[in-house]
Amino acid sequence: MTDEAKYQRNTMFRMQFEKAQDCHVLLFPEGMVKLSDSAAEILAQFASPRAVGEVIALLEEKFPGADLADDVHQFVEVAYDKKWIERC
Repeated sequence: MTDEAKYQRNTMFRMQFEKAQDCHVLLFPEGMVKLSDSAAEILAQFASPRAVGEVIALLEEKFPGADLADDVHQFVEVAYDKKWIERC
């Protein structure tokens, strides 16, 4: 994966805040996935097609002083494997 690779959230999944779970979740026909705050923050950036490097820059601007590149790369790998996001 490169920072130039573009991904977007898979339309089979709907992301929302679930009050009963007190967290963001991904809903899909077979069930629900509870997301950590950091996973929800990253996944929200892929609501529309975005390059991985762009997401890293946006999040590091939102959270100054944090080096988030490794975390974003790891999340994108997992999210892609689980089909939460797809390559554009």
